[in-house]
Amino acid sequence: MAGAEPQSNEPAAASVHIELNKLDPVDKNCRAYLVVNNATDTSYQSYKVDLVLFQTDGVIGKRFSLELGPLHPKKKTVKLFDIDAISCDKIGSLLVNDVLECKTGTGPAENCLQNLTTSTLTKVQLSK
Repeated sequence: MAGAEPQSNEPAAASVHIELNKLDPVDKNCRAYLVVNNATDTSYQSYKVDLVLFQTDGVIGKRFSLELGPLHPKKKTVKLFDIDAISCDKIGSLLVNDVLECKTGTGPAENCLQNLTTSTLTKVQLSK
């Protein structure tokens, strides 16, 4: 068709994938283990996500940011963090609400939230 936008049959761009791998009780806190796989050719100096924790009753329990960078290209890393004053069995799900900061060596990167994928190996859902 004349004037039609060309359609691309290429697969979706490589992504940064975050997997919620494990939750461990630590004192009165819950330690979360994330496996972050940067399947892209991009080196991210900063990759900060905005996370929202929903309790098992669906009510928002906490909101916090988490720096996952630096992320090296074609590299898998493990990041862990403690969620203060909440037991693991009270966590219903985690939402990646946004990517707050996504920077490469040349400056801000585009489409970081769109190119992010999530999964879980726990009973707690991780989504975006």
